[in-house]
Amino acid sequence: MSIKVSANKWPFRDFLTASWLMILFLGAAWAIAGEERDSSSSVMIFDSGTQQVNLLELYSSQGCSSCPPAEQWISLLKSDKRLWEEFIPLVFHVDYWDYLGWKDPYASLRHSQRQRMYQLHGHTKAVYTPGFILSGKEWTDWFRTRSLPEFPKEIAGQLTVKVSGDELQAKFIRDKDNRGLVLNVALLGFGIVTDVGQGENKGMRLPQDFVVLEYKSFNSNSGMWNIPMPETDFHGKSAAVFWVSQGSDPAPLQATGGWLPVD
Repeated sequence: MSIKVSANKWPFRDFLTASWLMILFLGAAWAIAGEERDSSSSVMIFDSGTQQVNLLELYSSQGCSSCPPAEQWISLLKSDKRLWEEFIPLVFHVDYWDYLGWKDPYASLRHSQRQRMYQLHGHTKAVYTPGFILSGKEWTDWFRTRSLPEFPKEIAGQLTVKVSGDELQAKFIRDKDNRGLVLNVALLGFGIVTDVGQGENKGMRLPQDFVVLEYKSFNSNSGMWNIPMPETDFHGKSAAVFWVSQGSDPAPLQATGGWLPVD
């Protein structure tokens, strides 16, 4: 007796094949969509590497008549090919000249206190503006040469920072005790222009870059941080800077940073 296979079973097999193809297609589509979501998320990685990244701090004020030349010079560093890789500038506006008649909108008591801590720890001889601190030590060469030195190639540990939305994860690795470490985070503003109405710079229009808009510090005894990312309401060109110090000493151990996406 022969058995004849009915032709109506083949459409059923075609249906199964088509179903599997549809599942595979949908799976691939979901995977691609997931990749697109990941690529569009605001995840940024900042990595110092193990070689020392030098922090260049300028203490300045819109109420100080001798400060504009220093800020004009530091603005030129935006085009320096070593920026972010070998050195990072920050301009801390201090508040102790506000009494001269112009209240600096970017000045902060905390900035002034940071400068005083450098003097307290013996890194500077006095508190003044414009005052430069390079790699945690008073730097007066600017007043003579107005050029950066060649930076030594020193191993300083590795600082890695991941910013994902409003969350920040950081890790500092070195061959020393990590107790008492401090992660410092600063948000910088660029292309800032201020018309000064009073004080020593009355009538001047001051263009400024690398201006510290927000500055916060977070303690750790492990060299690891999981903290909120500081924010500002500034909408121009901006950057983030991260550096590690230890205890009450403001001198940086290692730093990293870079440009932020424009809103």
